[in-house]
Amino acid sequence: MINLKKEKNPMPEQDPAVRASNFREVAEGYTPQMAVNEAMRCLKCRTKPCTKGCPVMVRIPEFIAKVAEGEFEEAYQIISDTSALPRVCGRVCPQENQCEGFCVQRLKGEPVAIGRLERFVADWHAEHEAELEAADDDEAEGAVRIIAKNLPGAGHKVAVVGAGPAGLTCAGDLALKGYEVTVFESLHKPGGVLAYGIPEFRLPKDIVAAEVEKLEKRGVTFVNNAIIGRAETVDELLEEGFEAVFVGTGAGLPSFMNIPGENLLGVCSANEYLTRINLMKGYLPEYDTPVQKAKRVAVVGGGNVAMDAARCAKRMGAEKVYIVYRRSMDEIPARAEEIHHAIEEGIDFQLLKNPVSVVGDENGYVTGLECVEMELGEPDASGRRRPVPKDGSNFVLEVDCVIMAIGTKLNKLILETTENLKANDRGGIGTTDKAVTNRPEIFAGGDAVTGAATVILAMGAGKTAAAGIDEYISNLNE
Repeated sequence: MINLKKEKNPMPEQDPAVRASNFREVAEGYTPQMAVNEAMRCLKCRTKPCTKGCPVMVRIPEFIAKVAEGEFEEAYQIISDTSALPRVCGRVCPQENQCEGFCVQRLKGEPVAIGRLERFVADWHAEHEAELEAADDDEAEGAVRIIAKNLPGAGHKVAVVGAGPAGLTCAGDLALKGYEVTVFESLHKPGGVLAYGIPEFRLPKDIVAAEVEKLEKRGVTFVNNAIIGRAETVDELLEEGFEAVFVGTGAGLPSFMNIPGENLLGVCSANEYLTRINLMKGYLPEYDTPVQKAKRVAVVGGGNVAMDAARCAKRMGAEKVYIVYRRSMDEIPARAEEIHHAIEEGIDFQLLKNPVSVVGDENGYVTGLECVEMELGEPDASGRRRPVPKDGSNFVLEVDCVIMAIGTKLNKLILETTENLKANDRGGIGTTDKAVTNRPEIFAGGDAVTGAATVILAMGAGKTAAAGIDEYISNLNE
């Protein structure tokens, strides 16, 4: 049976008036019947166009068909064949620009809710995992031990630098091939941007911890508080017996506008603000985490990070929160769902506005953000219409906190401390389409190569690198 309904089945959410003051997850997920109903909207296209938009090559029509039949565990196994983090991807991937962007249903209505279905399937598996495994636990463990000895990677050591989406995916794929994988993470918890950047109300941290625990059960070792390039170098890891190294260090250095007043008290980067709240639990009263409890906040930028910072500020008690973005709503890069949620929660969008200075008092504290109105001119290199300031249109937003969310820069520590490692034209680590660098034993992927991008693209890069590392080590031992 094919459901020709033109719109997605809505997913239950917390009421905006309630959720704007708590950090619980906004979306509450499909029920089994909702999931089946949504899966039945799939037209079962022979050409499977939706798969073209998935960087980790999930067999989307196959898993959706299983959901429609009520075979949720079989659907999960199909997804997990290629995706290491399905509970994460179902929540934070920009599906509207990827898999759902290719769905034929969108031509006459809304695409099939592929992301919501992936989330449902992964959550269903997590909820029922214990009972599914209980009956044959001892047998399964024995089988894993026997199989591990016969896998192609058995006896070979690989180092992964960075426990973000790229590193976790690379580690997971290599572990499944039997490699002995050690992941080195600079922070005190694995997860990278999943842990420090994305707020609890979008991605609960117990989900990230559970995904890390799965990798540990596969044999992956995590070493936290290890800054590769400082504590030891990539070259030293290779000298210690690792046969290959994957670098997935991300792009975590914040960018600023270099306008007057940016050094005033009350100005910070979104990286710092979100890290204090998400990783250091600044939203919980029992944690002694220094984080400003501002009354009026301006967040500069229009991406997902800006939405996260603005919505966090609201939950931290701000009476007024502005998004200051220099283009219009048509050009704003954040996910449509995040913009929709922000508007529902009372975030004030100051569009076609651009900061020119931060205003402060005699004690050095922020009192306002001076902006200028903009108008859109000819397209720039990105293809979006270039914003041009209007003469004499300056005005001041009265705020006591300014959060800069205008992008991040690449951390060049690995490039600077690894002998003869070459950069690409973006300033990141240079790689081929197989994720290998100019040094054949070093691989790289994710934001460390491309600059700031999405979780799923980083995962795709980690997957590519794992295949490349397996090929490299296999060829060494022929």
